[in-house]
Amino acid sequence: MAQSPRLSPALNVVVAAVQKAGKRLLRDFGEVEQLQVSMKGPGDFVSQADFRAEETLRTDLSRARPNFAFLMEESGSHGSDDWEWRWVVDPLDGTTNFLHGIPHWCVSVGIEKRIDAERTEIMAGVIYNPAADELFWAEKGVGAFLNDKRLRVSGRRDMQQAVFATGIPFAGVPRKAEFSQILARVMPQVAGVRRFGAAALDLAWVAAGRYDGYWELGIKKWDMAAGLIMVREAGGFVTDPEGGDPYAEGNVVAGNQALHGKLRDVVVEGMTTVASARARPQD
Repeated sequence: MAQSPRLSPALNVVVAAVQKAGKRLLRDFGEVEQLQVSMKGPGDFVSQADFRAEETLRTDLSRARPNFAFLMEESGSHGSDDWEWRWVVDPLDGTTNFLHGIPHWCVSVGIEKRIDAERTEIMAGVIYNPAADELFWAEKGVGAFLNDKRLRVSGRRDMQQAVFATGIPFAGVPRKAEFSQILARVMPQVAGVRRFGAAALDLAWVAAGRYDGYWELGIKKWDMAAGLIMVREAGGFVTDPEGGDPYAEGNVVAGNQALHGKLRDVVVEGMTTVASARARPQD
């Protein structure tokens, strides 16, 4: 993709890094498709692909901005604890899809700024899907874009016409009860619910108007950092179920102005039902 003149210097750095990592992952993805039919399977190969992508991103981003800290999915935190700027990196979001040869995965990088001792803010983000060659990017005050096309959230207002996305908790993750209660309440009210397995792309697709909303509980900072600013810069709303900042706890509800509050209400109702049941004395 030709570099857009709207990209700031920091975003140009990220775009170059994610495209480099993404192209390498795409080559690895071709190998994964072949390994599906082998006795060994692709698991170890995918772990190495994920690690190599993270190393590529860390090397290139460090070279361009040596004073920035890192929060990375695979290797954790790097740099000063008293950082002013930080890269928030998921080198391969949608690993299970990648592992199974499903072309729905991405590289995601957010740029986080420390506001004061208590607060930080995501200032920009890039989400790149190499299999589709779709580069989503956003910067505070500039807007959200897919390649060079400006993004806007959907204009739907009726829940019955809406398509929402979500994530199903992994086995052993203590969110199954809440998910089941929320899903049971959402399904009768909407046109459909999709689970494609990459939180960053779910948020990017809300920004692009492909989904009308998205909810998920307990996701990590690197899953959502770039996507949060993308939805907001596309005119949408992203909060936790109570209307606060989703970044700390990882409970996310996203949507357009008309549907965000309605989806929040349903999510809160499901969570409250589970909390009440757990608090009830057992006979």
